Amino acid sequence: MRLGEWRAKAPSKDAVAPKVLAVLEQALTALGAETDPECWVAWGDDPAIRYLLLVPTPSGLLQISVRVAVPGEGPRASGKVIRWNRLQLGELAVEIQGGHRLVTFQVENLVLNGADAAADGISSFAQALFAAVDGRPPRPSPAAKGRTRAAAKAGRASRSPARAASSTGSPR
Repeated sequence: MRLGEWRAKAPSKDAVAPKVLAVLEQALTALGAETDPECWVAWGDDPAIRYLLLVPTPSGLLQISVRVAVPGEGPRASGKVIRWNRLQLGELAVEIQGGHRLVTFQVENLVLNGADAAADGISSFAQALFAAVDGRPPRPSPAAKGRTRAAAKAGRASRSPARAASSTGSPR
């Protein structure tokens, strides 16, 4: 899921205030990521105070800790790049019962667990990390596939019938 999508789901509006996002975006670009990357946000117990962002990049996994309001200073973001060969990943475990899924995955010292839709997101994120550690390209997440299909469909709908016919090689 992209950072912009996480912003919309933030449990606290203070966590994604413009001042906080400005500091976070500077940390992302300084460590080699784009400003709206695919990532995982661990909101923690009190996201109005702090949260953790995990961002896969070609160089390694970015781990950025965000403090929303440091007294007398404002927001703060500190981060590091964990090289792929140094990254500690645990097992990806799933339990399914009665149509519900529970997934648990550990990355570094952070345990991610969730049910149903959250489980799907965790599983997709874990698979992307496994692929990166192995040097394989990540498979697109189901949400990314949906965005790609929607963009392709919008592109087809925006073409005029004459242009659509000429691009497919059909006679006019």
